[in-house]
Amino acid sequence: MAGDKSSRFHPGVYQAADDLRSGKISRREFVRFAAILGVSAPMAYALAGCETKTDSAGNGPATPKRGGNLRMSMRVQEMTDPAKFDWTEKSNISRQVLDYLTITGPDNVTRPFLCESWQASDDLKTWTLNLRKGVKWSNGDDFNADDVVFNFQRWLDPKTGSSNQGLFSSMISSTDTGKKTKKGKPIISKSMTPGAVEKVDAHTVRLNLNRPELAIPENLYNYPTAIVHRRFSDEGGDLSKNPVGTGPFSLKEFSVGQKAVLAKRDPKSYWGAPVYLDNITYIDLGDEATASLSALSSGQVDAIYEAFVEQLDVIRKIPNTRLYETATAQTGVARMQVDKKPFSDVRVREAVRLCQDHKRLLDLAYRGRGEEAEDHHVSQIHPEYAPMETPKQDYGRAKKLLADAGYKNGIDLKIDVKKEPPWELAISQALAEMCKPAGIRIKINVMPNSQYWQIWDKTPFGFTAWTHRPLGVMVLNLAYRSGVPWNETHYNSSEFDKALDMASATLDIAGRRKHMEKLQRILQRDSIMAQPFWRSVFSASHERVKGFQLHPTHYHQLNGVWLA
Repeated sequence: MAGDKSSRFHPGVYQAADDLRSGKISRREFVRFAAILGVSAPMAYALAGCETKTDSAGNGPATPKRGGNLRMSMRVQEMTDPAKFDWTEKSNISRQVLDYLTITGPDNVTRPFLCESWQASDDLKTWTLNLRKGVKWSNGDDFNADDVVFNFQRWLDPKTGSSNQGLFSSMISSTDTGKKTKKGKPIISKSMTPGAVEKVDAHTVRLNLNRPELAIPENLYNYPTAIVHRRFSDEGGDLSKNPVGTGPFSLKEFSVGQKAVLAKRDPKSYWGAPVYLDNITYIDLGDEATASLSALSSGQVDAIYEAFVEQLDVIRKIPNTRLYETATAQTGVARMQVDKKPFSDVRVREAVRLCQDHKRLLDLAYRGRGEEAEDHHVSQIHPEYAPMETPKQDYGRAKKLLADAGYKNGIDLKIDVKKEPPWELAISQALAEMCKPAGIRIKINVMPNSQYWQIWDKTPFGFTAWTHRPLGVMVLNLAYRSGVPWNETHYNSSEFDKALDMASATLDIAGRRKHMEKLQRILQRDSIMAQPFWRSVFSASHERVKGFQLHPTHYHQLNGVWLA
């Protein structure tokens, strides 16, 4: 293959193949990288010299049974506008009605979906999306390029308020509005760069970026990137009231806080692989951790969205129950807003961070079921992660930093924390105890979940859970790039932004890790968060549920699920 440098694949694929042969990268890394650059998964596995992975869960015979109603315990939240979704649960219901351009499997490999294939230019600034033909919306319309162009325009319109602005920042331009804040700073408007989305023909869309970006296919499967119909806004802009989709199910009943009922569409009108279930019913049993488990044990539901680490021993004792576990880049961060006193002083932030014993926190709050984090929000699971040492607990330096900041007698802080799930409160309590020897006295304000999510991006000091993303650059773009909607720390660093641009634009895997190491060290240095660990996630079902695979982001990909 190294000798055949034809135009069949992106040049980066050939370089990666050379790196694979020389031992610089693993087969898994090569497959993921080749898939991002448009090589089909079977071809990528073949080029890597290994068999195609099937992601078999090993929990059922080869011949599925058709029919039945899968009852799943999960919160049923408002489901108005997918572009503004901020919870995985919202997307799990809409995911059965709407489709995405790409799909990332439980193996963290991204594959084509509504987008049948794609090509990236050598410089990664132009991406051509070849859309699947013959796809019908549930209202009978043909899916086409107009739908995709409409969605990009909505995502990148600041009036929409979508977190996708962070993921697709390479398609956005900044404009000085001529107005200023109360502090005299210019107010900058961010909107889609003219020409960033181009309709080539009825089934081809071209993305023209301002800078190179490797993660476009991965970004297209983030939960707020579900593709809605091109008349979504004209027809009310509320998916729960007008659930037009290209997915395999139709929404038949929907009540926030109670349940959502989905029914399989006519197989002749659905473009995808066979669907075995006739119905899916999501039942909302509230935030109480034991309610879902009780419903599973009593037969009220067939499966639960999430099991908590504190429940594992109980689950193992429930007859005919299967427990699922997968390692993830899910985490929680005790994050500080850098423009609010006392956290505007980096010495205070670093003192808090240095009080952590990451391994002890993992053991205390999560029974050791995960990996220690390093206070920069890039996981060992992420393919571009640069190996680093876990920061050491250092009370001596923490005390000195506080004294230098003017707090020689210590400091009193308050952290806002959700009541559920239990591990978030447990970790906050353990962190508060660890901070005491340095003179950092943390009062924990426990809030109902709904109240916390009203202030999560406003409180100066809060503990926020973040879900898994397949690439490290995705969460960095969503959470820490200057001015993006989900930047809860108010972090604003041109140095960080430039390094993130470089990491996102670098094809060579080893080269990208060098840029990621710089990013990781910048975030550690600036100490905008204390991040104890990465956590494994769990789910459970009755053994009659077959074909279910636990996705690291808790995404429900249920087309292959059936009931014995």
